[in-house]
Amino acid sequence: MKKVFKGIFIIVAVLACSIGISYFVISKFSEKILEAVGQQETVWSQRPEAETQLVRGEAVPAVATDFTVAAENSVHAVVHIMSKTTVRSAAQGQSPIDLFEYFFGYRDYNQPRQQQLQPQVGYGSGVIISRDGYIVTNNHVVEGADEIEVTTNDQRTYAAKIIGTDPTTDIALIKIEENDLPTIPFGNSDELKVGEWVLAVGNPLNLTSTVTAGIVSAKARNLGIIGSGSNGNQRGANINTNTNLSIESFIQTDAAVNPGNSGGALVNTRGELVGINTAIVSKSGAFSGYSFAIPVSIVSKVVTDLKQYGSVQRAMLGVTIQTMNSELAKDKKIDMVEGVYVASVGEHSGAQEAGIKEGDIIVKVQNKKVTTNAQLQECISQYRPGDVVKVEVLRGKNKESFDVTLRNLQGNTQIVKNNGVEVLGAAFNELSDQLKKQLNISYGIQVSGLTDGKLKAAGVRKGFIIMKVNDQRIQSVSQFESLVKDIQRGAGFGETALFIVGMYPTGKVTYYAVDMNE
Repeated sequence: MKKVFKGIFIIVAVLACSIGISYFVISKFSEKILEAVGQQETVWSQRPEAETQLVRGEAVPAVATDFTVAAENSVHAVVHIMSKTTVRSAAQGQSPIDLFEYFFGYRDYNQPRQQQLQPQVGYGSGVIISRDGYIVTNNHVVEGADEIEVTTNDQRTYAAKIIGTDPTTDIALIKIEENDLPTIPFGNSDELKVGEWVLAVGNPLNLTSTVTAGIVSAKARNLGIIGSGSNGNQRGANINTNTNLSIESFIQTDAAVNPGNSGGALVNTRGELVGINTAIVSKSGAFSGYSFAIPVSIVSKVVTDLKQYGSVQRAMLGVTIQTMNSELAKDKKIDMVEGVYVASVGEHSGAQEAGIKEGDIIVKVQNKKVTTNAQLQECISQYRPGDVVKVEVLRGKNKESFDVTLRNLQGNTQIVKNNGVEVLGAAFNELSDQLKKQLNISYGIQVSGLTDGKLKAAGVRKGFIIMKVNDQRIQSVSQFESLVKDIQRGAGFGETALFIVGMYPTGKVTYYAVDMNE
């Protein structure tokens, strides 16, 4: 019996040892397998991460592409603008008689008139730049408007007044009466890089608070669209004393901008204002690839002048220019194709007195490189008459530097304060409907007050109704102000007088001529 139990014990012991050894071997082998598999899994899980990190290190821009903070900081300072303008349109029924058409026989008044005044409504955007209600927008958004209505992002509505306009840059400054408004800080458009992310904030297609994103596609674009007619591009190429000068140095982006975005904000990813959205290039009239904004370097100078002086203090270098290219370089036998070619120098201009000559190639202004007309215009537009700028030119194979004292359109260095209707020494009111009906007229503005000035000197008395100036009908005070400023900008270079036709409330028709050069 003992032998039986002893045999069983030996068998169990052997089986136990076998199982133990097998388990140990299998465990160790499994660990090796799992370790190998684990290492392989680890290697493959790390490889995509390592590759992604390598790509990310090369491709991520210098600034983050999370736009939420920039959008949140800017959307509240962008407003919706509605402008109303009264225009004539064909319609049935009798409208007020045009006094001067009646006197000079332009129309047979035995026949019923087919025109009446109709309101025309336009929409755009604007950017609040001060907590007390100053707003920058495009001139074409408010030009000729009889009424301007501003709606903030929180749906508050205000009547706005025009502080000043500058058709040369398509910038306007308007104001609403409110305090503690949200604003957008000004950035530095000179530091913008091609390829940098930007946001367009505005009210496209009459929609409110719309944000789109894109990149800077190009800088210093000149499209010839501001003040453009058949000679738009030619006007833009002359920075001498051309009174029809337009200043264009657009930031081009691929952010979606549509009608209604005009006057809205172009901001960087930090939420800083770098431009005012102005135009699109499109055959359909809607966004199709590229939009254009006025850089804040120009905007800030213009709005500061409008706020401080009432008009823009335009500085002139005093040269006519051409952008260098291979064709011009070949024609002029020049060994370079970058820079701005001086085609002529104005008599008694700052450039001439400093020593700049025809044939010089301007390569820098205030140590900033310039390669195109638009870049040179943008540089000069940031200064005022009387400022001295360092201009570096290439003359032959030599570089020379000149200190140029910039001048205004009149050829002097004076800062003109209160440029505009203030120099006329008068205040003006829109005509009431009652007065229009009483006098049977449909347009005009009334002189509501007089001080010593050009109108008083010409014999104008309080109450006089200005109906036409230089053969243009006067529909509003803002239109009259704009016309006066246009004449002043052209003083000495064309039309220099206001030829005013109007009437007194008694019905007496009177003519006045006001020389704006005196």
